[in-house]
Amino acid sequence: METQSKVVQEADTGSQSSLPSAHNGNASLEKPQNGLAGLKHWRHDLRSGLMVAMISLPFSMGIAITSGAPPICGIMSAIIAGFLLPMLGGSYVTISGPAAGLAPALFGGMIMLATAYLGKDAPQAELLEVGYPLVLVAISIAGALQIVLARLKVARLCAIFPAAAIEGMLAAIGLIIIVKQFPLLLGQNFEAHEFWEILKETPSKLRTMNVPVFATGFTCVALLFTLSAFSGKLFKVMPPPVWVFFLGTLTSHLFLDIDREHLINIPENPLRHGFVLPHFDRVFTTPQTWLPLTYVVVVLLLIDGTESLATIMAVDKLDPYKRRSDPDRTLQAMGGCNVASSLMGGLTVIPGIVKSTANIIGGGRTQWANFYNACFLLIFLLFARKLINLVPLAVLASILVFIGFKLCRPKVWRHIADIGSEQFTVFAITVLVTVSTDLLIGIAAGVASKAVLNLWYLGLAYRLNGTTNRESRPGPLTRIGRLFRNPVGHRELSAGVYNLYLERPLVCFNLFHVIRELQELPGETKSVRLHFGPSVALVDHTTVETLFHYVHDYSSKDLKIDLVNWERFRPLSDHPSAIQLGLSGDLIESEPPRRVSL
Repeated sequence: METQSKVVQEADTGSQSSLPSAHNGNASLEKPQNGLAGLKHWRHDLRSGLMVAMISLPFSMGIAITSGAPPICGIMSAIIAGFLLPMLGGSYVTISGPAAGLAPALFGGMIMLATAYLGKDAPQAELLEVGYPLVLVAISIAGALQIVLARLKVARLCAIFPAAAIEGMLAAIGLIIIVKQFPLLLGQNFEAHEFWEILKETPSKLRTMNVPVFATGFTCVALLFTLSAFSGKLFKVMPPPVWVFFLGTLTSHLFLDIDREHLINIPENPLRHGFVLPHFDRVFTTPQTWLPLTYVVVVLLLIDGTESLATIMAVDKLDPYKRRSDPDRTLQAMGGCNVASSLMGGLTVIPGIVKSTANIIGGGRTQWANFYNACFLLIFLLFARKLINLVPLAVLASILVFIGFKLCRPKVWRHIADIGSEQFTVFAITVLVTVSTDLLIGIAAGVASKAVLNLWYLGLAYRLNGTTNRESRPGPLTRIGRLFRNPVGHRELSAGVYNLYLERPLVCFNLFHVIRELQELPGETKSVRLHFGPSVALVDHTTVETLFHYVHDYSSKDLKIDLVNWERFRPLSDHPSAIQLGLSGDLIESEPPRRVSL
């Protein structure tokens, strides 16, 4: 097992993160935990909560308006999520609240439900007013179903998202974040709202940009990147984005004349709309609303569930402490938040990549950052409205540009390319499709491209081994089936050693079976042995990365995992988590010790 140990060490030291590594000192040895144990990290979470709240306040209001709801409803959902998540747990540094990805679905749901209730001739203003309490019913039902699905352990299926596709999703979101700040940085209203259209319109807007606004935004962006290159006690007290937030606001008012329309605007008495309660009685006593209600619930479940699980996987990759979220518990937490949010008139709650990234950059360590974020949001609403309204939108945009760059910077692209050209293909397809369409279609494209590549490399492994009979070199349909079937042939516990015998290719599409086995070990287990049989012709990048995570994580808990017969695999690149092809005995003797030559 010397080879296995070396590979695991290489994987651990070679792992990439697009954000700062774990903090120095004892914290680098101890992984912060949620619950009461996490309260000792309150200084870090409090500081980060302030930074997140400054981003969350205008974001939540904007998402509510885009969804067709009163602005206060977006803030209310963020506050409810912040107060509940530290108790519900599931993830570590994820910040949840209303999400832009669900805004079109909520807006469409309001129109659909109100049309079914009022009729086709009702004006849109009335449709939105009547439709919002009806869509709250759909959010509540969807939240209850999320809890049921979480109890059924279906969230483990999130393992089907390839690691390269998740990285591609992050990079695409980073690019979208940057491009969508152009109107705020230039002080111009753009006709376009999509990625490519905004890029096309930008050159014409540069000629008529608002100079004070641009000067503020450009200076803040430059200052952010300059300060982030330094370390010191001042930046441990407050991270660079918080310094830029205050300095940018102060200097813009001292030296520049920025119009009111380019400042954050929290309306006077933001609670004037009051609480909007869901109208269960209208829905359940009006049969014509039942079909559209079912449709809206299914759409919310699909989008909310998929985006939630994909987002927590993405945030886990950014976590400096390399902790793994519990997808089932996270889905259950989102369900509980959605039920509570809908009953209080709030929007759908979902993990947000922008606010979560801001939390990590701000030094947040546990779910208590959500709690402090909620507390600051309440304080802003009740006591600091006039101060917040002095902040230029360009300052907020500069912080978002900095966050976006962290997600898509060149180091991320080089890291994926180093793993292998096939991973870069999945990554690039996900990025291109996501920026051109939306998150769900982008993830679907990444998963589909990964499936095609896995089939091709599985065929390559069979050809390299020179097999000819149908049992060892199956047809296309059999190969597809093997990618999705449980790779664990049988298991046995002997003298404290838990043996898992793997008999099929190991890829992201059947990885959740292995994860389930590793998470539900018998109580008497002292060590685990994963036996890779001769039929395991392929181990993809996502699986290699996950296996190394468990080997490293369990070793810290004095529970050793041995990878038996790992020496018969050959990677497609020099990266420690590259795709592994299983070779026959003869080929193992003739091939170089590390790479397969294609």
